Amino acid sequence: MHPLLRFTLDLFEPNQAVAPENAAHSAIELIAKEPHKPARRLEDVIAPAKFHHPRANREARLCDAVVAYEFKRGKRRTIGFSVGPDGLVVRAPKWVPLYEVEAALQEKSQWIIRKLGETRERHERLVSNRIEWRDGTSIPFLGEPVTVVLDPRHAFGAAGAELQTDRASLTLLVGLSHTATPEQIRDAVQAWLMRQARRVFIERLDHFAPQLQVQWHKLSLSNAGTRWGSARIDGAIRLNWRLIHFRQPVIDYVVAHELSHLRVMDHSPRFWDTVRSVVPDYAVLRGQLKDDSVPRWQ
Repeated sequence: MHPLLRFTLDLFEPNQAVAPENAAHSAIELIAKEPHKPARRLEDVIAPAKFHHPRANREARLCDAVVAYEFKRGKRRTIGFSVGPDGLVVRAPKWVPLYEVEAALQEKSQWIIRKLGETRERHERLVSNRIEWRDGTSIPFLGEPVTVVLDPRHAFGAAGAELQTDRASLTLLVGLSHTATPEQIRDAVQAWLMRQARRVFIERLDHFAPQLQVQWHKLSLSNAGTRWGSARIDGAIRLNWRLIHFRQPVIDYVVAHELSHLRVMDHSPRFWDTVRSVVPDYAVLRGQLKDDSVPRWQ
């Protein structure tokens, strides 16, 4: 073939690399020389759950979770575990060696991780229930959602707010300017709710006291974080004003509970029989009271 024609054909033919005769052998040699990588375990791929106490001074691996906990020594006879909003706290006698503490942790690991998970979930629910104090926000009142609407045209007398109802919804008109701060809106709504709480509580106390054949003499509103009510033998009753967020049957349970203490100042079977005499389904209502349906104000 003429050299010029050969050059022209080369331009229009696809380039095809010619494999060397020992190409297959070279590939085998490369594979053989590459170091073997062991398969990764699933627990190494998935990041373990982590729980960290703000004052943690020790750490342990429990049920594939990393738990940083606060460790304390003191005058006690046994190793104790407590799980709170901050995390795990471990207390041990001064004479117990650390290896026994670690063994006890492993023995209680399932309980600890379950409680830590429940506490974290509850905290997340509380955060999601945080109220955003603004025009149009919603709050529960006696179990029903109420929309807060700023109405600067009215002061609503000394009340500062007024509840309006229609067939579809409940609206709380608050006598504040649209430029009111979140703190001003919160304080105005709280003042109205506390007035409603006192009114409802007195009504329910007067309803159940004759049935239980007891007399109450003083009502105080509390703002306790974890306690819904208390009673003293002299007839003084304290009720958490945040109960006003719940349905009336739940409020009735708490009122009957505290009034029953004026007859039985403990939680014996006789006490619960007293509560049941006026609130037969108290156990169901008590369970609803533990739900995280109360909005977070802070």
